[in-house]
Amino acid sequence: MTIQLHNTATRRKEVFEPLDPDNVRMYVCGPTVYDRAHLGNARPVLVFDVLFRLLRHVYGEDAVTYVRNFTDVDDKINATALARKEAGASGTLEELVAERSDETIEWYHADMDALGALRPTKEPRATQYIAQMVAMIEDLIGKGFAYAKDGHVLFRVRRYDKYGALSGRSVDDMIAGARVEVAPYKEDPMDFVLWKPSDDELPGWDSPWGRGRPGWHIECSAMAHDLLGDTFDIHGGGNDLQFPHHENEIAQSKCAGHGFARFWMHNEMLQVEGKKMSKSLGNFFTVRDLLDQGVPGEVIRFVMLSTHYRKPMDWTEKKRAEAEKTLRKWYRIVGLAGGSEPDPVTKNALADDLNTPEAITRLHQLANAGDVNSLRFGLELLGLWSGSVPVWASVPGFHDGEMGAVFDLLRMRDAARRNKDFVEADRIRDGLQRAGVKVVDLPSGPEPEKLPSFDVDELARVWGGE
Repeated sequence: MTIQLHNTATRRKEVFEPLDPDNVRMYVCGPTVYDRAHLGNARPVLVFDVLFRLLRHVYGEDAVTYVRNFTDVDDKINATALARKEAGASGTLEELVAERSDETIEWYHADMDALGALRPTKEPRATQYIAQMVAMIEDLIGKGFAYAKDGHVLFRVRRYDKYGALSGRSVDDMIAGARVEVAPYKEDPMDFVLWKPSDDELPGWDSPWGRGRPGWHIECSAMAHDLLGDTFDIHGGGNDLQFPHHENEIAQSKCAGHGFARFWMHNEMLQVEGKKMSKSLGNFFTVRDLLDQGVPGEVIRFVMLSTHYRKPMDWTEKKRAEAEKTLRKWYRIVGLAGGSEPDPVTKNALADDLNTPEAITRLHQLANAGDVNSLRFGLELLGLWSGSVPVWASVPGFHDGEMGAVFDLLRMRDAARRNKDFVEADRIRDGLQRAGVKVVDLPSGPEPEKLPSFDVDELARVWGGE
């Protein structure tokens, strides 16, 4: 299968050929762990989760290494911890920073798990790679690309003549259009921080330039190099990271002599009901907000994947309702499938620059045609099926355990019919009827319909073969 991906660095779609098919490597910028992930934070997680699944399908599960970091040293985390300390929390500021980071990472895992995202192969914390960052900074100073002053170390942007190539802007354009910090320790306003001093209260590490902590950009360069090698296949993240974060990553990594990433991929931003998500507009919410409101993770995922990753995505209540209706229908269908069967059309859609909307269109076609096993395969590849019908998608009125039993019995009846054991098929149908479940045979397969009364004991007797 040929995979084509849009490479931000070349501004065109290119055939993806990994450096080593037995060791496909991808790095995606992860969260700064100071608070709950908002809905926009979830979009790159889901985009690159689909890519991770596709790469594993094509090259093998053990052949793909996916690294997504946690930034656990940052001024925002420090500010959150300081607010806790001022509110009376016990412990040093450094201890409160670690506590907040641990708590937020636990939240993040729970929320992304609820969206059906696979855990990356490696999830490094920035604080675990301070030695690698210091070594890289020393190398850049030795080569004349960085300089130390007043406890800070800064990168000389104008020494890297390809700076701005990723975002397509010149250094002077960037200065004119960006808020650039002017500081006495900078040779040039565009120079960015690799290391900065920490006082006795803030988290910090000993270095040749005094006690301090790394700048944001050096963290990803050091972790990617340590975990994926000198050159790797794909680097991804949100569109908002192109400048300055990814430009700075490229500059410092290239000047350190690393090949760095071959493909750069960026997802577009998210809106809510046609407007930019913001607290001032009252349309800002976290993933956990939606989950707590009863919006299933599969529905959030479906809505996100319904828009191509390189287009702005608009979250609307209408899309949520339509997604839930569609998934309820599909789950009832695939809950009766005997297994999954690869569908080349679905695969080709995803291989064409992760065209998830086209893949979803294909799933509608498969559902309408009653191709249950191919539908199940497509849902698996998109991360929308985990092997069982979710409770929320069950027929209203059933409890979890009862619903699971009903669908299992329907699967047993379907298998009996395929094996032409009509006596067994009729026994299960009649037993479900006595239990208060009417079986409706549709072209897409049998579906349960709850009757006014429901007898759990009778359902158990059907299970027992009576």
